[in-house]
Amino acid sequence: MNMKKWSTMGLAASMVLVAAGCGKATPTETTKPAASTAPTAAATAAATPAGAKKLTGDFEIQYFVGGYGDKWWKKVIADFQTANPELKIKESAGPKINEQMKPRWIAGNPPDFVYIDGPELFDRQMVTDGQLEDLTDWLKDAKNVDGEKILDLLAQQPPQYDGKIYNIPFVMSSWGIFYDKALFKEKGWAEPKDFEDFLKVSETIKGAGINPFIHTGKYPYYINGSVLYPAIVSANNNDYKLLQDMAANNLDAWKSPAILKGLDKIVQLRDKGYIDKASVQINHTDSQSLFLQHKDAFIPNGLWLPNEMAKDVPATFDFGFIPSITQDKGGKVVANTSTSTFAIAKKAKNKDAAKAFMQFVFSKKQASQWAELSGAPSNIKGDISSSKAPNFVKDAAKFLSSPDTIVVPTVSFAADVDKAMQDATVALTIGTIKPDEWVKRVTDVVAKQKK
Repeated sequence: MNMKKWSTMGLAASMVLVAAGCGKATPTETTKPAASTAPTAAATAAATPAGAKKLTGDFEIQYFVGGYGDKWWKKVIADFQTANPELKIKESAGPKINEQMKPRWIAGNPPDFVYIDGPELFDRQMVTDGQLEDLTDWLKDAKNVDGEKILDLLAQQPPQYDGKIYNIPFVMSSWGIFYDKALFKEKGWAEPKDFEDFLKVSETIKGAGINPFIHTGKYPYYINGSVLYPAIVSANNNDYKLLQDMAANNLDAWKSPAILKGLDKIVQLRDKGYIDKASVQINHTDSQSLFLQHKDAFIPNGLWLPNEMAKDVPATFDFGFIPSITQDKGGKVVANTSTSTFAIAKKAKNKDAAKAFMQFVFSKKQASQWAELSGAPSNIKGDISSSKAPNFVKDAAKFLSSPDTIVVPTVSFAADVDKAMQDATVALTIGTIKPDEWVKRVTDVVAKQKK
């Protein structure tokens, strides 16, 4: 499928919004007011859209703290507080915050603003459950604090559910395969360009006594996002609409032979003994540690990996990144993008503050600050290539700007369907089921969703 020029170029530009990573953050959960400083007239004017009314009352923000850390959140909330001194901002944050806040969402007492990232939060499920505010009409003309139209700034446009918009992508990432360029150079191994190359170099790696491939068996969405979905797109003549139809619970889409062809790529890795047996129940940090120790040569992951493991990366390690390895010889690379989004709760108590905060964060200044403080790309277009972007980000940008790359917009599945796919993929990697049984397992769940 031909990609629109603005999409690939915008994504490429967003990928260079990265400075050095800030290291893995492991804060405790917090539910407290944000720190406040006395505002200056200049700061307040710069952060408040013309004609905006004064913000008052309580305003609660829920955000997950993972590989991107929380430095940006602390900074942007403090800046927003400075600009709105009469607003009482409450942070509900931490690595387990989504799980902790779940009872409140179910009870109809959610926070005002939510960052949809991490476990326990599924945007499609939240829309289905009527938990998110419909932003469609508001976003058509919404401008940021600099007077720029938000929609015009986005490298990847918001996902739509039956033609409506409920959440806006802020963080831009891509799934793919990581390896150590330094190790490959030392051993004389070539970076794979396609699946045939990948199998060939994996056999060489295995012969050298190193496991070719490890994935996070406890969280199989890593291998699904980095291997299976690109393989399905490649098998579907580079048309990613099949993935979108699958996510929309279209039962006919689930009958596509491209799904079986994609699953067969995982079967080949399994049957050739290239998948580390430790993958079955291992978590993300343990699998990433084994990869950094050169116990395994390749790992499927997202662009947050280097920042998440910053404290454990050997000095000589040089991250290489390939969006996909399942395309056939001469086939196009498939970049399955991953975004984390912002949304407003349908039952938010302070929607004025939530929308104002949305206008505040979607600015080029915040894109730059996000890159500097999180070590990750932003979804806001803007060329700051003069920043000292890590090599793996430059690699990603090169792929995403290439006409030979299929850039797949973020696809999200219903929670039950996603879980069924994850469980089925683990079973497939250890040989307890076949590809057709994988499809049967998942379509049984899809059919229930349709009822």
